[in-house]
Amino acid sequence: MSSLTTNPVVTTLNKSINGLAALTPLLDLGLRLWVARVFWNSGMTKIASWDTTLMLFEYEYAVPVIPFELAAYLATAGELVAPILLVFGLGTRFGALALFVLNYVAMISYPDINPAGVKDHLLWGTMLAITFFHGPGKLSIDHLIKRRLTA
Repeated sequence: MSSLTTNPVVTTLNKSINGLAALTPLLDLGLRLWVARVFWNSGMTKIASWDTTLMLFEYEYAVPVIPFELAAYLATAGELVAPILLVFGLGTRFGALALFVLNYVAMISYPDINPAGVKDHLLWGTMLAITFFHGPGKLSIDHLIKRRLTA
């Protein structure tokens, strides 16, 4: 047996780290709720002033490839549907991927984005990537479905 595994300081540290790992489901949920709130609020702002939203998509945002009206509808729908998926942890990876793409397009489509805005989009993108690759965690409907299907 190595002296590291019998060292009481190392043993205590390992137990502490393992105890903190038990908080992972709360971290997963926190990430999902935080980023869901950001996009939900944005979608609600869009529908609160639809004429302004259309004007912004036509004249301000440079969304590539698709017509501005379609971009406005898709962005608003994504910002209102995907956050619900994240909150409940249902189809979580799909919701996270959809918002990741939306977030990226929003970041590159707004020519006057300031450095603070870029940092926000990078933060949200990172949170969405973590959720996509790590999954929703144990506090999710996806986890309950997976448990049922594997039982």
